[in-house]
Amino acid sequence: MKDVPPVTVRPRFHLAFPVHDLAAARAFYGEMLGCPEGRSSPEWVDFDLFGHQIVAHLAPGQCGDDDTNPVDGHDVPVRHFGLILEWEAWHALADRFRAADQRFIIEPCIRFQGQVGEQATMFLLDPSGNALEFKAFRDEAMIFAR
Repeated sequence: MKDVPPVTVRPRFHLAFPVHDLAAARAFYGEMLGCPEGRSSPEWVDFDLFGHQIVAHLAPGQCGDDDTNPVDGHDVPVRHFGLILEWEAWHALADRFRAADQRFIIEPCIRFQGQVGEQATMFLLDPSGNALEFKAFRDEAMIFAR
C-alpha cells in the first residue's frame, strides 16, 4: 500500500445485514440499543450505531448462521458484527441487556484473562438471528496486540 496517507481519525464503517422483520429490527436496534433511525423505506432501515451506519435490509430467507469457531472456551458465531466500547460503556450495556432479560449466546465475561488481548465480551442475537459482539479493553493498545 504505497503512498497511502496515514489515518488520523477513525473512519466510520457501513454494514448492511438481513432481517426478517423491520418492526422487530426497529425495536431491537432503536429501542434496546438506543440507535437513532435514519433514512428508511418499506425494505430497509438505516441506524446510527454509535456513529457507524448499519442498515437492516428485509430479507427473511437469509437470516441467521449456525457456523461457530472455538475461542477461549466459547463457540463464537463465525458471522457477527459489533463494537469495541469503552470499559464503563460496555458494563452499562451489559447491565441494560440483563435488565431487559436479553438472551445471550455468550454471557458477558472476560476473555483471555491475564493474557495479551484481555477483553470484556458478550454475544447476543438480534430478532432475526444476526449475531452481535460487544467488547471492551481496559487498555486500547491491546486491541491488535499479539
